[in-house]
Amino acid sequence: MTSTLYRNGVVHSSADPFAEALLVDDGVVTWLGAEDTAAGLAARADRVIDLDGALVAPGFVDAHVHLLETGLAADSVDLTAGAVTSLADALEALARGARQLDAADPGGEEALLAFGWDEQTWPERRAPRGEELDAACGGRRVYASRVDGHSAVVSTSFARAAGLDRLTGWDPSGMVTSDAHHTAAAVVRQVSPARRTRAYRRALQDAAARGIVSVHEMSEPNMDTREGLAELVALTAHPAGGLPHVVAYRGELCATADDARQMLGELPFLTGIAGDLCADGSIGSRTAALRHPYSDLVPAPGVAEPDGRLFLHGEEIAAHLAACSAAGTQGGFHVIGDRAMDEVVRGLELAAAELGPGPLRAAHHRIEHALFVDASALAALLLYGVALSVQPAFDSAWGGTQGMYAARLGAARASTLSPFADLASAGVPLAFGSDTPVTPLDPWQAVRATLTHEDTTQRISARSAFRAHTRGGWRLAGLDHTGAGELRVGAPAHLAVWRADTLAVQAPEGRLSAWNPEARAGQPLLPDLSPGEPEPVCLQTVRDGVVLYDTFD
Repeated sequence: MTSTLYRNGVVHSSADPFAEALLVDDGVVTWLGAEDTAAGLAARADRVIDLDGALVAPGFVDAHVHLLETGLAADSVDLTAGAVTSLADALEALARGARQLDAADPGGEEALLAFGWDEQTWPERRAPRGEELDAACGGRRVYASRVDGHSAVVSTSFARAAGLDRLTGWDPSGMVTSDAHHTAAAVVRQVSPARRTRAYRRALQDAAARGIVSVHEMSEPNMDTREGLAELVALTAHPAGGLPHVVAYRGELCATADDARQMLGELPFLTGIAGDLCADGSIGSRTAALRHPYSDLVPAPGVAEPDGRLFLHGEEIAAHLAACSAAGTQGGFHVIGDRAMDEVVRGLELAAAELGPGPLRAAHHRIEHALFVDASALAALLLYGVALSVQPAFDSAWGGTQGMYAARLGAARASTLSPFADLASAGVPLAFGSDTPVTPLDPWQAVRATLTHEDTTQRISARSAFRAHTRGGWRLAGLDHTGAGELRVGAPAHLAVWRADTLAVQAPEGRLSAWNPEARAGQPLLPDLSPGEPEPVCLQTVRDGVVLYDTFD
């Protein structure tokens, strides 16, 4: 049995909002309280950490990740807005990457991978073209993914080798969406076992360094194999492995309960047959299914449908939900556009007509992203007990009247997206995530995004957002019964230690009185995320009492 005493700091705990110290014995929180009491416990602890005013808080859960893609992106040519500022910069970065790869792979067998371009941030305001990739990279096979991961531009040699020009979603410019993109992405992820393992480890270690103790892996056939998912679960099964916990989902459509049971038999570690089982695509790639056409369709290479593309229809959605319910597991879907949400609601209603609302609710189905949630959709989600896995950083990256969503949809439609306050106040179960590598592993940015939504009526408190990014993730996976996501006696020691200049209670104007200190009394503190405040710095991350990341001596 090992024990660690954290003292002389601040503990974020609703059980004791004024706690200054915490004791962990054999992976479980066994005491928290005042610093003067901690002095008497120091002798019995195997390790004593002087926090020097640092914050101990529940560790984050990222409820939507793609670990293989994240690890591969880290080794790819970086075309994100922080790395390149124009199309010309992007092509030069690709040329440098090709020269480096030529030295390592003179035979030209390996494709050059690039990730993260967003034409909305470039003065040229257009995507690269295949012939430009050919010229920059000397004819090498190139796959350059858009930031949202739902489209890419490929070189002529890549397209030819993968047979993309015969598929739906191919455009002669080299842009691939829909089926052509799915095929291209699957080709890219056919990597060696050693490279796959390195990618998993790199992504998970990066998560641990950001205070993340658990992730929901959204595996699906275009992103990873079943065998890869099994390896990932085995790699992270025990805290002693030094990596965050993984909750495994697989996005494959089931037509019957037997289909679902067979999948659960073959992949017994699954929490659900859900995740990136896509009802539609993305707004950035103009493949999200909308009720009304996109506002900026000209030019739009590779996009045939002016209102996006629906990948699943209500009958298929209903069959999948019924199958998962009968098999006793979670079902769920990737849903971005309002037409896609309409179709999911129709699927819920069809499934409820077949099963009854009770069995549907009992399965605790989930939806990923859910940018459009109007009153009718909200009512259906509540009626059928559907939880939402939401990515607040989407709003901070692309929301608002000047963002990409407004360019694609028009300001009026874009203003209705990401209704955080409506969802939270209605009682919809929420968990937050990043969809990494679409947005970075940065949980505090997700919390900050809910505080800065351009529509002030849709902002929520930092504490509500923090709970959605901690306890909410355990809850959506059905793992909150142990107290995971909280720091209280008897709870598993999933925690992170943070250095922050200022700790505060933060809430939208009018939600928690700014003038009455008593309204804030007893509220656990969090880092101040106001503009100009330094970013919180992770000092240590702990899973079940096992240190995953450590900066203490």
